[in-house]
Amino acid sequence: MSETRTSSGSPLMNEAVSPKPSVSDETKETILARARERGAAQNLMCAGAITPEEAWALAEAGEAVIVDVRTLEEYKFVGRVANSTHVPWMCGLSMIRNPSFINEIEKTLPKDKTIILLCRSGQRSVGAAEAMTRAGYTAAYNLDEGFEGTLDENRQRGSTNGWRYRGLPWMQD
Repeated sequence: MSETRTSSGSPLMNEAVSPKPSVSDETKETILARARERGAAQNLMCAGAITPEEAWALAEAGEAVIVDVRTLEEYKFVGRVANSTHVPWMCGLSMIRNPSFINEIEKTLPKDKTIILLCRSGQRSVGAAEAMTRAGYTAAYNLDEGFEGTLDENRQRGSTNGWRYRGLPWMQD
C-alpha cells in the first residue's frame, strides 16, 4: 500500500495540506524561460534547470512529465513523486549506467514533450537530461536539488533542500 507523505515523512491526511501548484500566475513559458537561464548559468547541456516547486506546478497542470532516474531501490524504498515515470539512469549498487535508458524513454515519451528529470540530489539527472538532449529531446530539464537534496555539513540529506524538504507531496511503499 502506498501513501502520500509530507516533507517530515508523516502521512498526508487530506488535499488541503498539499501545496497547490499554479501555472496561472506564471505561464509555462515563463517558468521554462527561467529554467533555461538557470541551466545556462550552470553550463548544462540540456534544456535547463528547474526548481522542485516549478516542476510540481508544471506536472500537476499537465504541462510536463517527471521522470525519476534513480535506481529501483531508491525509487521503491526512499520514496517517489506520485505519478512520476521511473526509468533508471544508473542501476544497482555499483551504479552502472543503464544502457537501455534512451530506448526506454523513447518507448513512452515524445521528443518534444517537456520532461523533468529527478534523482537524489540533482546530479545524476543532469547526465540523463544531457543524454536525452543528445538523443534529440528538445525539452529535457534537470530538477535542481533532487528528491532528497544536497549534503549538509554533517553529510546528510534532507535538511537543506530537495523535493521532500520543500514539502511537496511524495509517496512511499
